[in-house]
Amino acid sequence: MNNHLRDLRAERGWSQAYLAEQLEVSRQSVNAIETGKYDPSLPLAFRIAKLFGLPIETIFIAD
Repeated sequence: MNNHLRDLRAERGWSQAYLAEQLEVSRQSVNAIETGKYDPSLPLAFRIAKLFGLPIETIFIAD
């Protein structure tokens, strides 16, 4: 699964650490999601979408 998380985070000037804190996950988890090494759980994907105020399908793209 591909995603736009890095771009969305950068647009807001947020660090990986800040995003991780908001999502209550580790910075390493944010990095792994951004690089495509890890697909978030559905509850985490919903939290990410809510935080950015966007639909999930705007952030995550199925392969």
